[in-house]
Amino acid sequence: MSIFNNESILAWLKYFSDNADIDLASIRILDVTGRDKNLMAAVQANPSVLVFTDGNHPEIFYNMWDNGMGDCQVWYNEGSEPSGPMKHNLLSEMIDRGVNVSAAMLIENPHAHSAYPTGLDNSSFSPGSIRYVAPEIRAVIMNKLHLNETENICVVSGESIAVEAAIAARKGQVVAVEYKEGDHQTMEENLVRFGLRNVRIVSDMESYSHRWPVPDVAFLVASDKLNMELRTLVHVNPKIRVVIYTLEFSYMSHIPGMLWENGIKPTEVMQLEVSKVGRKDEIEVQPAPWIFSGQAGGMEED
Repeated sequence: MSIFNNESILAWLKYFSDNADIDLASIRILDVTGRDKNLMAAVQANPSVLVFTDGNHPEIFYNMWDNGMGDCQVWYNEGSEPSGPMKHNLLSEMIDRGVNVSAAMLIENPHAHSAYPTGLDNSSFSPGSIRYVAPEIRAVIMNKLHLNETENICVVSGESIAVEAAIAARKGQVVAVEYKEGDHQTMEENLVRFGLRNVRIVSDMESYSHRWPVPDVAFLVASDKLNMELRTLVHVNPKIRVVIYTLEFSYMSHIPGMLWENGIKPTEVMQLEVSKVGRKDEIEVQPAPWIFSGQAGGMEED
């Protein structure tokens, strides 16, 4: 539960209005106390963010600086009440500070963009055991997922998809299934790198826990576990949407049957191919995956 109520939020708004040259109509208010909210994504997308936070964020400014937000302005005071002198600094000047009291701060981003950049470059992600899908292909996958900001998604072995889904569904939750220990560790590093707080990493999904959010949509990289994963997801949500990625013909040929077997109507099948001109003007062809989309429930209407 948040420690900030309507009365205290209004008091902080008046304090910043009286002490900083801001337009209250343009401010995004974000409460990150006890909530799974993505602060960095909010700052990237909004020129002014009023952040209410508890005192448990020792690396908040360093993480933002590490994500290229060093020229943001931070307006704050030295205390947990909306009173006293107002201070402001470049975020790059505050990377050694943490937040150790419950307070509010105003972050102004001169380079804010209204939408997150779909298809993040692979250099944005943490290096490690994971081989990330090409950004162009990821952008198409995100389009096929049709996520809105409140939906929950289950992502199986799709680490960069989990990151972009967590940013896009900023009011939703992501369950990231990582079977391999190394991939689990790399995914944790990505959560820190992107400042994501709405992602739960799990190592198995055969017994989907009631404590995990019920997914509205799922993205799966096809494997020997695919049939079990589909069966589990349909059991959890009989109307779930699914998107499946594969590079392997052996899986590709069996996916339609698995979908029908689990009560999922295939809605689209497509193959993606991306070619680029390399440094020596040579055509570099990227792996060309197959993408299957499906919708559970409603098959009796056909």
